[in-house]
Amino acid sequence: MSLYLSRFSYTPETWARLIQHPEDRRKAAQTYIESVGGKLHGFWYAFGTHDGYNLWEAPDNVSMAAVAIALSGGGALSSFETTVLLTVDEAIAALRKAEQVRYRAPGAGPTERE
Repeated sequence: MSLYLSRFSYTPETWARLIQHPEDRRKAAQTYIESVGGKLHGFWYAFGTHDGYNLWEAPDNVSMAAVAIALSGGGALSSFETTVLLTVDEAIAALRKAEQVRYRAPGAGPTERE
């Protein structure tokens, strides 16, 4: 399973509802990800550009995208961004595979490899 880091912000209306009726939204987030076979690893609120962060595990990108679409379409969030996280082993595998990529800088002209 892959790990995903999500950043979200609530709408002003959502904050107003939460002020009137405070609730722990971790359980809701856990239910959403478990519905696609995943797991919630963490839920945090923050100061700054985003109101909160989630660390999720999902079986695949399509499953995580389904959760992201459902949350984004619900109307309670003003923004929702997700980043796919790589393990150290996956990053090392990508570094090794990068050697096979025949990159040419823009404007560098043709090379012997092309």
